[in-house]
Amino acid sequence: MNVEQRYRFVYKPLVFIASLVPLLLLLARGFGVYGESLGADPVKTTLHILGKTGLNLLLITLLVTPVRQLTGFTHILRIRRMLGLFAFFYVLLHFLLYLSYQGFDLGEILKDIAKRPYITIGFLALLMLIPLAITSTNKMMRRLGRRWQSLHRLIYAIAILGVWHFYWQVKKDVREPLIYVGILAVLLGYRAIRAWQKKRLTSKPAPATAPERT
Repeated sequence: MNVEQRYRFVYKPLVFIASLVPLLLLLARGFGVYGESLGADPVKTTLHILGKTGLNLLLITLLVTPVRQLTGFTHILRIRRMLGLFAFFYVLLHFLLYLSYQGFDLGEILKDIAKRPYITIGFLALLMLIPLAITSTNKMMRRLGRRWQSLHRLIYAIAILGVWHFYWQVKKDVREPLIYVGILAVLLGYRAIRAWQKKRLTSKPAPATAPERT
C-alpha cells in the first residue's frame, strides 16, 4: 500500500472516526450508557464538552503545519481541512445549544452577547470561522487564489479568541485554560520564529564574487 492509498483508506477514515468520538461519547452519556450521565446540569456540561472539543480540534489543526515541517510528512496537510471542518462543526453545535438554551429569543441572545464579554468574543470567533468553513473546498481555493491563504490566516485570531473565551468563562479554577494558553503560545511562537528565520534568510545579501578577469 503506497502513501496515497494509506491516506485515502487508513489515515483519512481514522481521523474522521476519531473526530466523531467525542460526540458519540457525549450522546452515550446523554442516554446513560454504562451508567454515566451529564450531571445535575446536563445543558451546561454539554455546552462545555462541545466547546472544548471544538477548541481542541482547532489547536490540533494548528499543530499540523509544525508536524509537517519537523517530520517531512507532507501528506498530513491533507487531513488539516477535515480537522478544521470538525472544529467548526463542534463550535457550531456549541452555539446552537446555547441558542436553544436561550429559547431562540433573538432579543435576549443579543443582550446576552453584549452583556457578557466571554460570549461576545466566542460569538466573534464563530463568525470568523464561517468564511473559513465555506471556502474550504478545492473549488473555492482555486477561485480565491492567493486571497485564500490570507483569509485562512484568520485561524490564528480565532484560536486566540477561543482560548480567551474559555479562560473568561471559568470563574475560579483557571489552571486548565492556562494550559490552553501555553499550548497556543507554543504554536504561535513556533510560527513567529519560523517567519523570522525565513525573513532573515531572504534579506541576507548574496556573497560578493570576484570580478571576472578580462
